[in-house]
Amino acid sequence: MARYLATLALLFVLAVTPGCLYARFKTPLDTDLNVTELGAKTGRASWRGYVWMVAVGDAGTQAAAKNGGISVIRHADQEVLSVLFGLYYRHTTVVYGD
Repeated sequence: MARYLATLALLFVLAVTPGCLYARFKTPLDTDLNVTELGAKTGRASWRGYVWMVAVGDAGTQAAAKNGGISVIRHADQEVLSVLFGLYYRHTTVVYGD
């Protein structure tokens, strides 16, 4: 019975703690947002992590600019997706420019 209650309590904590089971957010990589011009093109590059052990990909700014055909970067954002404490994790760099 004690093991059952402990498991139930753990599941409850996981369910109500923000970002433990699923988190997805986007943040800017720029500090002067009031004067930001985005440009006409968008490029994205990502790396992914699996089972807390393997990470693959290139989420660099240069890779994102190349994927979008951008030669002048005007702004950059980052997007993060994490599932089950990072069991699956994706980090994406998004660049805007011309």
